[in-house]
Amino acid sequence: MFVCQHVLSEDECPLSCICARDSGTVTCRDNEDTELPGDIPEWATTLILRGNNISTLPGGGFSSNNGTKLELTTLSLSHNGIMVIEADAFTGLPRLRLLDLSHNRLVYISDRAFHSLQELRSLYLNDSLLAPAVAQLSNALHGDILCNLHRLELSGNRLKTIPISKLDAFNLHTLVLTNNSIESIGKEDVSSLYRKKQVRVYLSLNPFRCNCELESFYFWLKNSSQCVDAARLLCAEPDAKKGIPIEWLRGEDVDCLNENLEAVSYVFLGIVLALIGIVFLMVLYLNRRGIKRWLNNIRDACRDQMEVYHYRYEQDSDPRLANVAV
Repeated sequence: MFVCQHVLSEDECPLSCICARDSGTVTCRDNEDTELPGDIPEWATTLILRGNNISTLPGGGFSSNNGTKLELTTLSLSHNGIMVIEADAFTGLPRLRLLDLSHNRLVYISDRAFHSLQELRSLYLNDSLLAPAVAQLSNALHGDILCNLHRLELSGNRLKTIPISKLDAFNLHTLVLTNNSIESIGKEDVSSLYRKKQVRVYLSLNPFRCNCELESFYFWLKNSSQCVDAARLLCAEPDAKKGIPIEWLRGEDVDCLNENLEAVSYVFLGIVLALIGIVFLMVLYLNRRGIKRWLNNIRDACRDQMEVYHYRYEQDSDPRLANVAV
């Protein structure tokens, strides 16, 4: 496991990095480094690691051997190909307020990945979560640890639900869930959103299924101003409503009672048609002899008529028969 060896002072700068003391920024990018930098200046408040090849964030990776705490408030780790975040990966960063983990390939997030980040205000995980990490995310987002989290961005992760088990436990102001695979928002999440009125939610570019399962979310959307991009929420299913803004729907379009009544009416119509068919078949069966006799009479009448046509045809085609007839 790799940890920071010691904290640099004065004008020292980690190898292959650019340091700007005036702004407190250390930038290490596009170096194909596989590990975190070993030395971070004590004056650094912003660390940008971008475009490297850091596959794992190990536990204690930002801790120094002499116990000195880093003063980082901003840590950007986007575009590094990170796959694993181990337990206590951010220990040693007690002042961290912004953490950007976007555009990585996470397959494992420990339940204790974000422990010790009580001061964190913004967490960015856009386009970072593969399927295994999606399932682990809700366990990693602890409301008792991330109690001061104000902004959470989770765009482009194929999420099907809001990955927060207890939304009420957080102090969120902004929740970004755009470009995922959310088809509906459950009643429990809608109730939490009603209670957390300060939260502003972004939900565009999700394939909403506009049936009666959307009822609670639909009425929240109509009666609340919490969804900032409400006008851009479109139906993806059923085909008859595809592309229609959810705000344009009528209440009866998502009314479970109406939908159930409509289903019952179709079932009733099918039963009536089936009964009519059965009665018709019974009538045919009970009158089979009369019907057979009727069909035979029609057949005989057709045969007689055809014989008459045939006789006239022979007369017209043979002049001798015509003279005999005269």
